[in-house]
Amino acid sequence: MKKVITFLFLVTFGFTQAQQAFKGKGDMKVNVGANIQDGGSGIQGSVDFGLGENFSFGFVANYLLGVDNFTGFYHNNPTPYNDYKPDFQDRFDAKARINANLSSVIGVEQLDIYPGLSLGLHNFGGHIGGRYFFTDGFGVFTEIGFPIAKYGSNDGVFDHLNNQTTFSLGASFNLD
Repeated sequence: MKKVITFLFLVTFGFTQAQQAFKGKGDMKVNVGANIQDGGSGIQGSVDFGLGENFSFGFVANYLLGVDNFTGFYHNNPTPYNDYKPDFQDRFDAKARINANLSSVIGVEQLDIYPGLSLGLHNFGGHIGGRYFFTDGFGVFTEIGFPIAKYGSNDGVFDHLNNQTTFSLGASFNLD
């Protein structure tokens, strides 16, 4: 029972002490967290710069730490792969992005919902995310990213790694 009361107190305190999630022009947010997807998991880092009341641009990078090696035949190739490992370019992706920051539109200052578009090394895609700030400098974020148009022919064994839906969650920091 003590754990439940403590948990409820912390949640209530977090919501009552929450701070503004997106302030507009001059705002700078940094997200650091886990990236989870089919075939691998890793880390994601992003930075967003406020350009106006509801608009920001930024950069995001992912690096997959845990990727399964591939053994078997791929795309009807008669030569089998044996414990084939992904290269750096298979594990890494970087993107420039733009966001529509909707905290003032939805009327909840502590919560920033941000749909957007991204242009990266592997694809053109979209994302939707959310940030909630408990204090002026610290919060949490979650984000789903998805490809809209993929580059290349997808002939490589690991081309799917950076061309699929991803889920990220972690900590968000206010640097303005």
